[in-house]
Parts: sequence; structure tokens; C-alpha cells
Amino acid sequence: MQIIKYPEKETWKQLVSRPELDSGALMTTVSKIIADIKTDGDTALFEYINKFDGGLNGELRITNEEIRIGIGELSSELKKAIDLAFSNITRFHASQVDDVKKIETSPGVICWRQSIAIERVGLYIPGGTAPLFSTVLMLGIPAQLAGCKEVVLCTPANKNGQVNPAILYAAQKTGISEIYKVGGAQAIAAMGVGTESIPKVDKIFGPGNQYVTAAKQLIQLNGVAIDMPAGPSEVCILADSSANPTFIAADLLSQAEHGIDSQVFLVSDSEFVLSETLRELRIQLERLERKKLAASALENSKAILVHNLDEGMELVNAYAAEHLIIASDKASYFVSKVTHAGSVFLGNYTPESAGDYASGTNHTLPTNGYARAYSGVSLDSFIRKVTFQQITADGIKHLGQTIITMAEAEGLDAHAEAVRIRIKSLKDV
Repeated sequence: MQIIKYPEKETWKQLVSRPELDSGALMTTVSKIIADIKTDGDTALFEYINKFDGGLNGELRITNEEIRIGIGELSSELKKAIDLAFSNITRFHASQVDDVKKIETSPGVICWRQSIAIERVGLYIPGGTAPLFSTVLMLGIPAQLAGCKEVVLCTPANKNGQVNPAILYAAQKTGISEIYKVGGAQAIAAMGVGTESIPKVDKIFGPGNQYVTAAKQLIQLNGVAIDMPAGPSEVCILADSSANPTFIAADLLSQAEHGIDSQVFLVSDSEFVLSETLRELRIQLERLERKKLAASALENSKAILVHNLDEGMELVNAYAAEHLIIASDKASYFVSKVTHAGSVFLGNYTPESAGDYASGTNHTLPTNGYARAYSGVSLDSFIRKVTFQQITADGIKHLGQTIITMAEAEGLDAHAEAVRIRIKSLKDV
């Protein structure tokens, strides 16, 4: 990690900037994939599966028998872990259901807002070096609670045409049976434009590599919504002298092992904590199976020494991390000071891994600084808020002249007449 001591404020903008990728060639490649699948449907889709996924072994859609056999291979221990995570995630997301509140804004004028599920959603689940079955829970549970009529899941199969059993079990837990063996940009394209085999959806969710991210960005041009802009995973840790360097190192590595483009960011007012964390990083790194990936990510990461934690809090807000860990025995003091973060982990015994798997919060979060404007996935991500209003005869008489006056001031006579004609009809009765 790069060590930076007491940086001047005018350098912060550069410090918190993410690496910029040349996306020109990437976008060209992904645009062609989308265009080909839009034009030629399954024919093009199968060509890209053969090219990028290693070929299609068996049927594109996973059969019920494949699901049954796959789930049978899963250990009881992992099933129990998924069951508990399912329970916690369901409990947290079920608490987000809003009651309908009808408001009388003026006499006889009733307004309210009602939640209506997005009918068709598509979930993308990576299945390469780290098959993210936990993401099936994070996306499938709120889709189930929202009442989405159709949930399509795409995930790449291995060279034997098999999908990770834990992905299948998590899908079954969340009521998803429409699962297709396809990965990468071609999966996003298929769900975004529709083919003979894979239906077009209204909104696409899920993480992925740079090709998946580019495909999601481009597919919006076809009128399909996405969960949020996404990029490499990241964590920022704000630590004081009460923090445990061993814990901090483990948390930094838990993000660094995602991939070489992951970013970890440590801010502390304790030089001792910084130096001990770096020492622990070297020790713990040697024990990781994904050591090379984590080591590459650490090369592009920063450890920053600040004068005090208030200054540190200002810096981490400027960074706007996907995951923010406040490693302090006084973490609650900083809750009201957080302005930009995807998800926050408070105290020395709250690892980011808890949110990734089983505490209950959602791990699908804005990256690359988008936490300044975007929220993480929640129940609201799978619904639309539709407004309703109902006006009585007395209500239109009471509010009518206000509407007429405003419409005429904007030069929209037909708007005014739509009200005027109603008021006149009441006088004629």
C-alpha cells in the first residue's frame, strides 16, 4: 500500500480518485455483442456462449432435475448457513415494506402513493473464480418480497455444463426456477433485448466484470433499467488508536481478494495503527489462496495518516466508499457525520464480510464514488412508486380556480379548460 502522511486538503481530490480505464475498445466490443443478439437472437447468443463461456453443455435453461441433483451435492453445513442468511436478509428487507398513507391535501382532494412490483427482472450472478451464491439471496429475496411476476437468472456454467450447487439452492430458496447457463455481456444482452429462449426483462441487477458493467450501461439505451452503475469492489476503513490492526488487515484483504482492480483505502490518526496494519497485511497475505489477486490490488491502494478522526471523516466522505468501516470503540459518534457511503460497518467487531453474507443488509452497493448519489439495492429497487389522486365534486370546486390561474399563467389553455368545464358542469346541476 502507498503510505501518505498528513496530505494537504487540495490534494484530496486526486487521493480519492479511482483508476480510469480506457473503455473505448471495451464499449465497441460490447456494443457489437448487444447488436448481434438483438438482430439474430439465439443464433448469436449461442455463438457468444461458445466463444466466451466455453460452449454450451446441455440445455440453455437448467432443468428441474439438474436443480435437484445439484442441490443434493450441497453439504448440510452450507445449507444451514444459507438458511440463516436467508432468514436475516428476509427479515431486514421485509421491514422496508411501506404502508399506504392517504393524505387529504385540500378538502376533497385525496392523494397517496402505492408500491407496485416491477413485473420482469433479470439477475446476473457471476460464476467464475468466485460463484456469488450470496448475491442470489441479496437480489432474489427483495424480488420475492416485492412480488415480481417473473425473475430470470443468468449465470455461467462450468466446463461440464454445471452451475454451482449453492447458486441453485439459493435460487430455490428465493423461488427462482428460470435459470439460464450464460455469462458475461451476452447474458446481459439476452435479458436486455430478449431472444427466442431468454425473455426480455424490465430491469437488470447484479455485479460482474468490466464487460458485464459495460453491457448494463449500454443496455439502458434499449429501455431497460439497471440497478446502479458499478465498478470494482472497494472498502474504506477509518480507524483510531482503539482499532485492532489484525482486524483491519483482514478487512482490507477481504476486499482486495475480489480482484486486481479492487481498491482498499485506510485512513487513521494513529501512526502505530497504520504501521501495525501494514505488518499484519504482509503476514495474512501469505495465507490467502487468492494471494496474487490481493497483492495486485494492494499495490493500487492507499494508507493515509490524518491529524484527527474528524479530518479523517471528511476525507472518507470525499472518497464515498462502497463499504465504510469505522474501526473505533466510539464508532457511534460518527454515525451522524457519514454523508457518502454505500453501507457502513460500525465498531471493531463488525467486519464487512457480515454485510456480504448474513447480517441482513444488502451487499449490492454503489461503487466508484456513486455512493454520492445512489443507494444500494433494497426492496424499493424492485418496485415502482405510483401516485394516485382522487378529487370529489367539492374538491374540484375548492381547488379549481387555483389550477386555472396557474395553467393560464403558463399559457396552457387546455389545462385550464379541463378544470373549468368540470366546475361549469357542477353549476349546471
